[in-house]
Amino acid sequence: MKQTWALAAFDVHKTTGETFRISVKGRDRWALENLLRAGPKGCTPIDHPGPRWSAYVHNIRGLGVEIETITEPHEGDFKGHHARYVCRSTVTPFRLAGQEGAAA
Repeated sequence: MKQTWALAAFDVHKTTGETFRISVKGRDRWALENLLRAGPKGCTPIDHPGPRWSAYVHNIRGLGVEIETITEPHEGDFKGHHARYVCRSTVTPFRLAGQEGAAA
């Protein structure tokens, strides 16, 4: 079954204690869900290929989600540096009562 990246809501709990809800879709949602699955190890464009990681992170940060950028070196024919993105906010999918996985 093909994954769709329709608009979805998420609850965000910042490290400051602030809590709010955001809605994301498309590649921004794809990037956010990859960050959430990766947990504290984070994501890089190398291990989670995507054409514009920096743009997706910029958009998600604009919604208020705390995402740290860690610069790491890499070797190989084109050695240099790449970014590792780590979500520092606690983000959970929003579910209405009665939806699968919703708290009763």
